[in-house]
Amino acid sequence: MNIKETINYFFYFPRKIILKLIRFYQKTFSFDHGFMKIFFPHGYCRFHPSCSEYGYQAIKKYGVIRGGIKTLSRIIRCNPFNKGGNDPV
Repeated sequence: MNIKETINYFFYFPRKIILKLIRFYQKTFSFDHGFMKIFFPHGYCRFHPSCSEYGYQAIKKYGVIRGGIKTLSRIIRCNPFNKGGNDPV
């Protein structure tokens, strides 16, 4: 492993871990993606894509810091006073 591969590994490692944690959340606890979907067949999140999928796409596209800020902004907007709608990354 040369120096460039080592730097890339440590640069992308946190991103991979966070993306795997988001997928784990989606498959287990999410009302829109996991086993709870049987109770909410039309979806639970007022936005499309769902907040967890938005977070996954944002972190994958922009990285941990910038994607994390975008995800946090989206989660803050997800409340009963916001009408929701289509909100692509």
